[in-house]
Amino acid sequence: MRDLRKEFHVRPVAREIVGEESSGQRIDNFLMRHLKGVPKSHIYQLLHSGQVRLNSRRVGADQALRPGDVVRIPPVRMAGDGAVSRRSIDRSAFVAFRVVYEDRALLAIDKPAGLAVHGGSGLSFGVIEQLRAQHPDWKFLELVHRLDRETSGILLLAKSRGPLVELHRQFRVGSVGKYYMALVRGKWRNIRQSVKLPLGRYLTSSGERRVAVVAPDRGDLPGKMAAHTVFTLRGVHGGFSLLEAELKTGRTHQIRVHLAHLGFPIAGDDKYGDFAWNRQLARSGEPPRLGRMFLHALRLDVTHPVTGRRLLLETPLAGELQEFLDGLDRA
Repeated sequence: MRDLRKEFHVRPVAREIVGEESSGQRIDNFLMRHLKGVPKSHIYQLLHSGQVRLNSRRVGADQALRPGDVVRIPPVRMAGDGAVSRRSIDRSAFVAFRVVYEDRALLAIDKPAGLAVHGGSGLSFGVIEQLRAQHPDWKFLELVHRLDRETSGILLLAKSRGPLVELHRQFRVGSVGKYYMALVRGKWRNIRQSVKLPLGRYLTSSGERRVAVVAPDRGDLPGKMAAHTVFTLRGVHGGFSLLEAELKTGRTHQIRVHLAHLGFPIAGDDKYGDFAWNRQLARSGEPPRLGRMFLHALRLDVTHPVTGRRLLLETPLAGELQEFLDGLDRA
């Protein structure tokens, strides 16, 4: 008879490199995101006992993180499906990623929408687990930055620690050009518009993490972060505007929250958009339905961490997004 008791496994020791999207986040909250299902009391015990290390040092639970920091997470007993080994993904489940650029130091792929960059939150395999399983001979592979699950486009990874640290430095000091395409509801007024609206994190009644624009006079609000986006109008399609968004900072959900706050929600955005409008867009008919968020990581402009040459990485709009635009033009 099958044992119906809770099954557990031990998550091996891990070293997570902090990305720009976690800048300013407390280490206890960072651990809760990476150790979903582990009781908070146990996470605090790991911190207080010194088993968690930040850059090889003991820290308190309220320690704020910076991009490039290395967090050592000790072995943890977890319930259910957790860490994924390289051999646990069946070859038939492999995703065929389109490679935009590759050399001995870097890998840039065109990430499809609907695939998380990391496994977890009920998702068995993310991009990084997929790529590690597809290339078991690679000794090192880490994400340089992150994209939301429903965002498609350029995703950059490093094949060794030196390039990873240097690219994190470039993201941290703002020397990387980050450009997205977004389709919004309404007629955008200006050809080019700079938006500087600070953002803060909060929890919904269901415990989900969200981001919102913070009023300028709320300087006492914990977690308040400066956020700067430059929007350029690239086209008008019926009642929609196609915008290129340049990220001057890299806050979580920055483009989505800035646009929603200004009254121009992104088509298909299921967190900050117009939900009734999204349902209409997802229905069949002409123009073609839009079953995802219209946000695409179009271009990255970085300095190669080894050669020192400028590297422009670009990918066209995802096919389903281009088809939706074409349908709007035919309507």
